[in-house]
Amino acid sequence: MKIICLTLLIISGITDSVSEQYEVIGSADPVFAVAGEDVILPCSVKPSISVVNMRVEWYRLNLKNSQVHLYDDNVDKNKDQSQSYRGRTKLIYQELQRGDASLKLSSVRVSDEGLYKCFIQSKSWYDDAIVDVRVEAVGRPPLITIGGFDHSGGLHLQCESEGWYPEPDLEWLDSEGVSLSSETKETHRNKDRFSVKHTIIVHHSDNKIHCRVRLRHHMLEALVTSSSNIFHSWRTSVIMISVAVVLTVIAGIQIAVFAHKNKDHDRLQNEKRTLQDKHSQLQDKKRRLQHERDQLKTVIPQALAHSRTHKVKVILDADTAHPCLIVSDDGKQVRYENRETERVDGDKDRFDKYLGVLGKDGFSSGCFYFEVQVKGQTQWCLGGTRESVNRKGSIRRCPGNGYWAVGLFECEYWAHESSDVSLYLSVKPQRVGVFVDNENGLISFYDVESMSHIYSFTGQSFNEKLYPFVSLGYTSNENPTPLIICDDYC
Repeated sequence: MKIICLTLLIISGITDSVSEQYEVIGSADPVFAVAGEDVILPCSVKPSISVVNMRVEWYRLNLKNSQVHLYDDNVDKNKDQSQSYRGRTKLIYQELQRGDASLKLSSVRVSDEGLYKCFIQSKSWYDDAIVDVRVEAVGRPPLITIGGFDHSGGLHLQCESEGWYPEPDLEWLDSEGVSLSSETKETHRNKDRFSVKHTIIVHHSDNKIHCRVRLRHHMLEALVTSSSNIFHSWRTSVIMISVAVVLTVIAGIQIAVFAHKNKDHDRLQNEKRTLQDKHSQLQDKKRRLQHERDQLKTVIPQALAHSRTHKVKVILDADTAHPCLIVSDDGKQVRYENRETERVDGDKDRFDKYLGVLGKDGFSSGCFYFEVQVKGQTQWCLGGTRESVNRKGSIRRCPGNGYWAVGLFECEYWAHESSDVSLYLSVKPQRVGVFVDNENGLISFYDVESMSHIYSFTGQSFNEKLYPFVSLGYTSNENPTPLIICDDYC
């Protein structure tokens, strides 16, 4: 009888051990994460049995003090957790019941890149899986600077961008998308980020030159137009300098002859009159250029005055705003606050990552104009947008996606075309006017206080209602200064 009982116990133990066997599954492909965002490291058991009462341990391979997260005896035990992961790891307890031990890693850093092991142990079995985490850091938008012309008439262009990981690829493209060869290339690494700088020499006019910086899954681009006016100005300058040099040489020769021989006085006078005539011609050209500039100073205020005749009353719609935006009761101001607010109309489609808000009323015909005070704010974007645009997740603000906007980001002004265009403004706008002409497909932006033109989108097709749009950047904005819809048009 004892022998029978012992045999049954052994068979029962073997059966329980076999029934509890499982396989830990990770990810066959690398998991890509973006620095500053959150990522899920996948890990589960097959078949899908509960791991609530098991030991779940995450740790880094080939790293000293490598513990990332430990769950045991139904609680987290992170006393020995690596300092760099404190407060950034989390298991989703509801999923443990379904055999999912995936780890949420918040605010990803470049140093988080590497191999992770997910180890799951029951009373009678254990298994593990490896997860390969690759981190990408998206740098600043590329900046193109013009370095002037060389002796051959070639225009020097330099493009640089910083803050990338891993090392990005930078390439120049012409308007047809053909790659251009760089004259010089520089790459620097500062701690865990890379900066790149390439230069080219352009000899052709009327070309749009693109500078593109990209990683595996991200790409930023800047655009500059090498117009015929630039090359014409260079050629004019060369001709004028050459004429001036020739005239100076002639004058010098004549003066030397006069001093040496005291002859040819009449000839010297003729040369002097020639120089005076050239000087008069240059003065005339200078006056013409000044007259053109004066006319331009008159035209822009006239255009702004015309735009203001189409002013509309803009009220911001709080129910389209990002949860961290506070819209004033009168709908005239919006500011950022690091807490989420509830909206009255929960069915409205509102922004969830981009700190944007729309006006309550849209316009499908005619012209309309409004002004926004941006004084004191260090990060802003404003313009017009279609009613049907996507407001969820990461938004590429460009006409192709239904956004026509300009803005300030990291101390630089940008027009958000299909490739962002850097704007070189002589003064910082304090109040920006937005004029929309639906019939002619035009959106223009003005610096109201300096009476100057900022940028225009021309030849556009809106197709549906356009709504006023303002924002305070992406994800967060620590500057408490509000953007203000202005009604006091002086």
